[in-house]
Amino acid sequence: MNNKFSKRIREFKPSGTHQLLQMSERPEVISFAGGFPAPELFPVEEMKVVCEAVLKEQGPASLQYSTTEGYIPLRQAICERMRDIGVESGYENVMITSGSQQAIDLTGKLFIDEGDIIICESPTYLAAINAFKVYNPRFVEVDMDEDGMIMEELEKKLQAHPEVKFIYTIPDFQNPTGRTLKLERRERMVQLANQYDVVILEDNPYGAIRFAGEPLPPLKHFDTEGRVIYLSTFSKIFSPGLRLGWICADEAFMARYVSLKESADLHTDSFAQRVAAKYIEMYDLETHIEKIRAVYKERYSAMVSCIKAYLPPSVSYSTPQGGLFIWLELPKSIDSAELLQDCLHNHVAFVSGASFFPNGGGHHTLRLNFSNMSNENIAEGIRRLADVLRSKL
Repeated sequence: MNNKFSKRIREFKPSGTHQLLQMSERPEVISFAGGFPAPELFPVEEMKVVCEAVLKEQGPASLQYSTTEGYIPLRQAICERMRDIGVESGYENVMITSGSQQAIDLTGKLFIDEGDIIICESPTYLAAINAFKVYNPRFVEVDMDEDGMIMEELEKKLQAHPEVKFIYTIPDFQNPTGRTLKLERRERMVQLANQYDVVILEDNPYGAIRFAGEPLPPLKHFDTEGRVIYLSTFSKIFSPGLRLGWICADEAFMARYVSLKESADLHTDSFAQRVAAKYIEMYDLETHIEKIRAVYKERYSAMVSCIKAYLPPSVSYSTPQGGLFIWLELPKSIDSAELLQDCLHNHVAFVSGASFFPNGGGHHTLRLNFSNMSNENIAEGIRRLADVLRSKL
């Protein structure tokens, strides 16, 4: 039956992440693999009140089909949040998506023909690589340092590839490295996009989870030509299970996004949208986010302390000011995929770094998640990782 599948699917190679997450979710495994928020922080009791209120006040409408663009009160609430970070937008420029992952997929449909070039950070978000790969682009990677994508390198790539469709970037607490693009580089990236007539896809799922340092305006703040498409989500600050993300874009892009989403799923869950809007109306979302920041700051500090205490000095690590991840670079003689197999036998899991490099490489790197484990499990998990690593060295 294989010949019945599309050429695109026949050539598509699964990343293996699904199997890894299944394996790492075994109860005996301490998993630093997924990018999961801490479930004990979900506002369960408040949601009971909110859901009852939605059903009482908007019962039939909340269970009915809705508009593709999304529930207007929720889009208006999003605009208010974006105004707070320096982006002025009307709700007409916002569309609700089924998580920001759908927004990434729709962007691939919107822009990528087979063989097209897209520019990304090196390394970059694994699930974005997978979403884009379905459309068979060519990835051009740009090196990073601790301050994010290097603009001199970006300009070289733009000069070498004038046909680039878009730049994909995660400026805040980047997945997988946790790095943040510094202010001057944000302004410069938008200038380069204007100069070379390139679209920027700004993916910002983690920006609100800053537990150190000063907030920075998004790239969209510097956008004077409507070429920055901004993506974000409620998954990391509210509830991933509701599957609520959004796109904020210029009208010329938005009309096409709406058509693509309509063909994909008509609209995002009506009930979930109304629940989120009602929660924002009834409770202080920012107070809830403050609780998240406090817990993640503590868990980040616990993981860094354990890395310093248990891992050899030949291992370097990133020092993010927010988000969910720490990036490790091992001695180049260590293959993190092989290390992972041994670690799973020792009941600890992470994501091998090679998965985050679309053109290969990064075999001596790995990503650790600190948001979804208690301090006790963080300490025990890093000890287990250290034991296996020492046996390799």
